[in-house]
Amino acid sequence: MIRPLSCPICNKPVATPLEQQASPFPFCSERCRQIDLLRWSKGQYAIVEPLTPERMAEQELDDESDQEQS
Repeated sequence: MIRPLSCPICNKPVATPLEQQASPFPFCSERCRQIDLLRWSKGQYAIVEPLTPERMAEQELDDESDQEQS
């Protein structure tokens, strides 16, 4: 069964857009689309991953190899 799409801002059901019709898809309304844009512009969305010693060492090696190539 296919579950209906919901707005990522307010969780209301979202109608799938028709090809010739302009819509705020994947949001339910222009208001929710604007809220999402505001959150992006303020930097409220971020991908956070834990920084482990192994990851730090990999990043240092990558930075050094980039400097050597320049």
